[in-house]
Amino acid sequence: MKSKSDIYKESGVDITAGYEAVLLMKEHIGRTATQGVLGGIGGFGGLFAPDLSGIREPVLVSGTDGVGTKLKIAFLMDKHDTIGIDCVAMCVNDIICSGARPLFFLDYLAVGVNRPQKVASIVSGIADGCVQAGCALIGGETAEMPGFYAPNEYDLAGFAVGLADKNKLIDPQSVKPGDAIIGLPSSGIHSNGFSLVRKVLNVEDRSLSAYMPGLSSTLGEALLTPTRIYVKPVLSLLSKMNVKGISHITGGGFFENIPRILPAGCSARIDTGSFTIPPVFRLIEQEGNLPEREMFNIFNMGIGLCLVLDPQNTDEALRTLNKAIKEHPFPLNHQSADDIARVIGEVVPGENEVMLC
Repeated sequence: MKSKSDIYKESGVDITAGYEAVLLMKEHIGRTATQGVLGGIGGFGGLFAPDLSGIREPVLVSGTDGVGTKLKIAFLMDKHDTIGIDCVAMCVNDIICSGARPLFFLDYLAVGVNRPQKVASIVSGIADGCVQAGCALIGGETAEMPGFYAPNEYDLAGFAVGLADKNKLIDPQSVKPGDAIIGLPSSGIHSNGFSLVRKVLNVEDRSLSAYMPGLSSTLGEALLTPTRIYVKPVLSLLSKMNVKGISHITGGGFFENIPRILPAGCSARIDTGSFTIPPVFRLIEQEGNLPEREMFNIFNMGIGLCLVLDPQNTDEALRTLNKAIKEHPFPLNHQSADDIARVIGEVVPGENEVMLC
């Protein structure tokens, strides 16, 4: 017999809605299953048996993150089936920076009111992200918190675990002047800087269904485009060559994230003319009257991931990465000539700085 409480429902927590949401999300969770998954959902813990064949010293690499105020765009558009991709991406893209292959993911969803169809829609996006990353969704928590969140609002966070061999972990200490920096294209804003975006574009008081100059979609669609997941292209590259450092360009943009993989005595010179800056960033820059340097200090500006490697390996690296990008295209964005990996700069002598040129 299923648990049911009318008294609890009167306080704002509907247990039966929770059961319905679980039933609706089962299909989405099922399509993320990988070989290591043990059991189904409903247990007190998610179970996973990793394949350790060929790994001498297994190391678990973990990452946790949320979506931030990009959620406000989803609320305004009443569109919830892609925000879960952002949640997965923010975690697995961090894990891949250590050279680890993501194994599994768990989510935490807190809602003002449990509306089963909306919850299932959110989880469908999480499942899409897991499929793109090749990891399994093995558990999570949906908490109904009336009075804490508004009825139509929620918060979303996640946690991912990956696996690497200790002797294959990426060690940025080997980075040196002369090394090449390769950039992988972003899908847009990704999941950082939305407090500024919302303020500059005044999203609360303008139509998100309007087409803006330079954008190939509505403003809302451009803002809600999910974060790109880089796992498969990077794993493809790591199977062929040594990569010295990988930086996920998130909050803090180029100036905060690239120095995290630069050892003492090294700086990065970035050629901003070597890649195309997506129109959505130019829109933000113009409407907010923001200096270009400030834009690079906040946003990814069209480069979601940077890789550092020996310059003699760049040609092979670009072939490998672009082949993988073509084989695993961004599913919610039209491919273009600019949707390719490219050399965007180099490591130079310096004091852990980023120089734009």
